[in-house]
Amino acid sequence: MIFPPRKCSKLITPAALRGEPHVSDTDSLLFANEVFYRAFTDKNMEAMDELWSCDQPVSCIHPGWGPLFGRSEVMSSWVAILSAPEAPDIRCFNPTVQLYGDLGSVICYEKLSGGTLVATNIFTRQGSLWKMIHHQGAPTSANVPAEEGPSGGEMH
Repeated sequence: MIFPPRKCSKLITPAALRGEPHVSDTDSLLFANEVFYRAFTDKNMEAMDELWSCDQPVSCIHPGWGPLFGRSEVMSSWVAILSAPEAPDIRCFNPTVQLYGDLGSVICYEKLSGGTLVATNIFTRQGSLWKMIHHQGAPTSANVPAEEGPSGGEMH
């Protein structure tokens, strides 16, 4: 399935995603990361589509898939995943942010019913918004730490 090109818009978003001055870059990046996982969990293709950059090259590597390049390929993969009846329930935990000017990454663990993956999510700042440009999830043999939420506290 080919995902149709879209004209990206700038929706009115919460202050954290807009990058308003009273919100740190780390907090606004963690918020964008949470938007990604909320769209995944809710199977919300519109929110997923809005989060991915229209202005920069994008790529994605789903577990067990080859690399996908370009917005059309990447978004078509999300349509296939989110519309499948067996789409996984997923939860992000222990996110770690690294900032490089207008580029930021979030490395985290993904909890699924079948186990735990490690993920890298890369975002670029476009205007006042963080937009996703890369996602990669992969199995890990690492000792997975106790689940912590975005603020660093243990999750119950």
